Amino acid sequence: MKKIIKNGTIVTAADTYQADILIENEKISTIGSNFSEDGAEVVDAKGCYVFPGGIDPHTHLEMPFGGTVSRDDFETGTIAAAFGGTTTVIDFCLTNKGEPLKNAIQTWHDKSKDKAVIDYSFHLMIGETNEDVLAELPSVIEDEGITSFKVFMAYKNVFQADDETLFRTLVTAKELGGLVMVHAENGDVIEYLVKKALDEGKTDPIYHALTRPPEAEGEATGRAAQLTGLADSQLYVVHVSCEEAVQRIAEARNKGYDVWGETCPQYLVLDQSYLEKPNFEGAKYVWSPPLREKENQEVLWNALKNGQLQTLGSDQCSFDFNGQKDLGRGDFSKIPNGGPIIEDRVSILFSEGVKKGRITLNQFVDITSTRIAKLFGLYPNKGTISVGADADIVIFDPTVERTISADTHHMAVDYNAFEGMNVTGETVTVLSRGEFVIRDKQFVGSPGKGKYIKRNKYGSYQEEKSKQMN
Repeated sequence: MKKIIKNGTIVTAADTYQADILIENEKISTIGSNFSEDGAEVVDAKGCYVFPGGIDPHTHLEMPFGGTVSRDDFETGTIAAAFGGTTTVIDFCLTNKGEPLKNAIQTWHDKSKDKAVIDYSFHLMIGETNEDVLAELPSVIEDEGITSFKVFMAYKNVFQADDETLFRTLVTAKELGGLVMVHAENGDVIEYLVKKALDEGKTDPIYHALTRPPEAEGEATGRAAQLTGLADSQLYVVHVSCEEAVQRIAEARNKGYDVWGETCPQYLVLDQSYLEKPNFEGAKYVWSPPLREKENQEVLWNALKNGQLQTLGSDQCSFDFNGQKDLGRGDFSKIPNGGPIIEDRVSILFSEGVKKGRITLNQFVDITSTRIAKLFGLYPNKGTISVGADADIVIFDPTVERTISADTHHMAVDYNAFEGMNVTGETVTVLSRGEFVIRDKQFVGSPGKGKYIKRNKYGSYQEEKSKQMN
């Protein structure tokens, strides 16, 4: 059945205007007014914004880490994402050294099969570069549509790769049309600082932050950016948390390097003091990079406003406080890293960003959806409201005031990192390719309806656009 969304205010990364949307065969077929309503389902969006569905470029669903597995899988995680106004997630396939890359990809296909309620795609971790790995990458891109590769510069003896691996991945990505992503922290230095702290009997959660100082993030970010320039390649720095990293990204971009930066809502509104909460409550806020001193928040907001940072991911990786986070009682290094963020990503940016005048409404759409779609080969099918695009649409009430709480969230985890925070703005209705997933704040979707999306190569949208202009 065709659908008509009427009386709403459409907001894209470039425009804000009043119009109605006609949806047919999973796509936006027409944008205009006075459509015939015969045989159509009409959705009244009066008083609401109509956004393109959010895209979360950074999730870890059902991810093994630290002897346990993150609580939200592709069913609960995508349901929570949808409630928060996200219609596409890109998750990370973790690889094992010495094993074919296709094994990791198949593992993630198995995890996600018949579970997701919204569309999804994968990034692929690169932990080593040898002839076998490099020989597989063309088919990863062409057959699987995986066009982004994650290199960890941290988690020594677990995920961390060396600089040669990073550099060879950058060189290969340039040749093949991939985008290299880095977790930028100096894992060797952090390993030394963690061991030193534990030897001195410093075991509380706060030492997770104190042994991962911002200098270690800034140094790794700068190193990755310099290697990107040397390789004449492209880089996306995930979960930027501090001034030191922002400065390195800005410097690289000023040199003309193709470097992009993502931050996360937790770094915009929470700070290092949360790790000092008594009774081991600080463990709820252990993730990497750690929360920083409060003054970094305005640096990050300004970086989003002026374009030094371009996107917002969640870094969703939820672990229960009871039974998972408490594996690290008496040893902060054993606390599973990660938090439940996926559901509140969009609303926090709207409430703290748009409503408080830190960013514009159009920037909000760009940061949560459009720029991500362009960088990761999803645009223009996703990331915008235009004729021919997938009908991934969010109807959002900008006036509702609510309090974030584990009592009302839809994640499968026993706490909320933003517990008690008051926000303005709420997702009312969500459509994924024209089908309701959330309707009037109620879940009406079905596990398995979400599709795996093969993505285009890095820069494909820009290349196509330049061809049209010539």
